[in-house]
Amino acid sequence: MKKQELRHDWTKDELLAIYNSPLLDLVYQAASVHRAWHPADEVQISTLLSVKTGGCPEDCSYCGQAARYHTDIKVQALLPTETVLAHAQKAKDAGSSRFCMAAAWREVRDNRDFDRIIDMVKGVNEMGLEVCCTLGMLTESQAQRLQEAGLYAYNHNLDTSEEFYDEIISTRKFDNRLETIKHVRKAGITVCSGGIIGLGESPTDRISMLMTLANMEKHPESVPINALARVAGTPLENLPKVDVWEMVRMIATARIVLPSSMVRLSAGRIEMTEVEQAWCFMAGANSIFTGERQTLLVTPNPGVDEDMQLLKNLGLKPMKKEVKNTCSMN
Repeated sequence: MKKQELRHDWTKDELLAIYNSPLLDLVYQAASVHRAWHPADEVQISTLLSVKTGGCPEDCSYCGQAARYHTDIKVQALLPTETVLAHAQKAKDAGSSRFCMAAAWREVRDNRDFDRIIDMVKGVNEMGLEVCCTLGMLTESQAQRLQEAGLYAYNHNLDTSEEFYDEIISTRKFDNRLETIKHVRKAGITVCSGGIIGLGESPTDRISMLMTLANMEKHPESVPINALARVAGTPLENLPKVDVWEMVRMIATARIVLPSSMVRLSAGRIEMTEVEQAWCFMAGANSIFTGERQTLLVTPNPGVDEDMQLLKNLGLKPMKKEVKNTCSMN
């Protein structure tokens, strides 16, 4: 299959038709697109570390780090730079090519904590890893500082559709998400943005979220597809587990309309069997988070040894990526 031209003018009806196609046809089409744009046997291994945990003033209904919810997640101040760099080195040694640092903030503030984040970015970048951050909302000048420090990617998920957004979060607006992504783009940092399924949204909401991403002037370089990780104490704790075929449909649709992007099988993977994960890889996922079981934004995650065995069983291998010690666009 030849590479098709990237499109930025998808309609909701077109995306719904893809999403609702017969499952085996959908997976076959997605697998064909995947092979046209990416090595079929490579998976990018990313490690995510929560560098500041809990105490967030936001009210995201899915998140155990919101201060207003009573969960088992312990609040932890910003980790020492040396601790973070040690985790990054360990991740690199285990085969990761990207290291992501997450802080439970509503937005970045120009203070000493942000200065420390800048130092962390510089240190991880010097290791030759792609360095990614997710820190909440950013101003244009803050994005520029991160770029100058060597930040490769910034994660800022849309979470869900614009239409369903207010049902999940009231402390910020969908447009706030788009504004931060705009600042990240302007600074020359690659964009990591996706969403969560299983929040109580409809398939149309899922498609609307994908349409927002696919119709951006430049597609996000990385698109995480998360299944809701149900956290006790949050408003969504009693929602049902996401059906694996819904994940497969979502990943396949994302792969078809965002062919050049890395599609990341993210949160919720701990509840998936090896066979279910294999379906997601067949449908076009080519990136995962791995690491210590508890580090995926304080929700459980498969460990490194399990993931390496999974890749071996499926004939897949970790993606090797040469990263220069500067932030550059692909």
